[in-house]
Amino acid sequence: MSQLNEKLAVVMQQALDEAKTNMDGENASYIPFLASVPSELTGLAFVSVTGEIIQLQDTDYKFAIESISKIMTLGLVLEQSGADALHSKVGTEPTGMPFNSVLALELHQGKPLTPLVNAGAMATVSLVKATDKEQRWQQILNFQSLLANSAITLSDEVNQSEQTTNTHNRAIALLLESSGRMYSEPLEACDVYTRQCSTLFNTVELATVGATLANGGKNPCSGKQLIQTQNIPHILAEMAMEGLYDTSGDWAYDVGLPGKSGVGGGLLTVIPNIGALAAFSPRLDPFGNSIRGQQMIKHVTQAMAWNLFSSTQH
Repeated sequence: MSQLNEKLAVVMQQALDEAKTNMDGENASYIPFLASVPSELTGLAFVSVTGEIIQLQDTDYKFAIESISKIMTLGLVLEQSGADALHSKVGTEPTGMPFNSVLALELHQGKPLTPLVNAGAMATVSLVKATDKEQRWQQILNFQSLLANSAITLSDEVNQSEQTTNTHNRAIALLLESSGRMYSEPLEACDVYTRQCSTLFNTVELATVGATLANGGKNPCSGKQLIQTQNIPHILAEMAMEGLYDTSGDWAYDVGLPGKSGVGGGLLTVIPNIGALAAFSPRLDPFGNSIRGQQMIKHVTQAMAWNLFSSTQH
């Protein structure tokens, strides 16, 4: 292990030891499966751009990826259609509203503003080039597996739990169609979007996704170039603007790195040209972000002086 990673391992352990006593927050309850996940689980992992791995505590536990899936499908569509086409159809602006807001759509004539809110994410799914729903879904699942360098699978239990509670998203999909902003059959896009959120990752697999983004689109564990280098800044920009829902600005202010959270308790942060940190803990703040995850990653990134806006970044 390099000297840098020896220091990092110590800092990560300190961060985990402090965070695991934090009892604030609670599991997401509106999706039955998520409510049943043991709330004390806590994992922290780092994957470097050279493929080195540091993992602590519950990093083998498989959790629902939820909204973090949005950045992966974004990467797939960027590869298939290019940045300009995606930008014109979906947009790149924070909404300033909750991730499932209908009002945000209505205020902008039905155009979703970012691929990282539900409306924009479903529109992005509909842009995946495919002849039918199942082909679209397989492309997304395969791309998740390539990014994670692991065989990612759908949880039937999570998917069923979400498909039976996604009435709001189905309504958004139909609104998108009514404004000409859905590019496949709308309820099929909603179905596939729900599935992409229902796959299972562990913390190391999630950190590997982030390390691929940190490494110019080349997976450091498999050596495969999965995303063209010129598309990476677009993904990281979206993460910086909208990655932690309503607290994305606070994250930029405190951490200064692109991040993406999911209500399953996952949290990913990319340190360009260095690697990625992934955390898992299902206790959430009111906005849907892992409380312990935020605490751990803030501790590590500040101790390592990893901040894109700092002149002292190492």
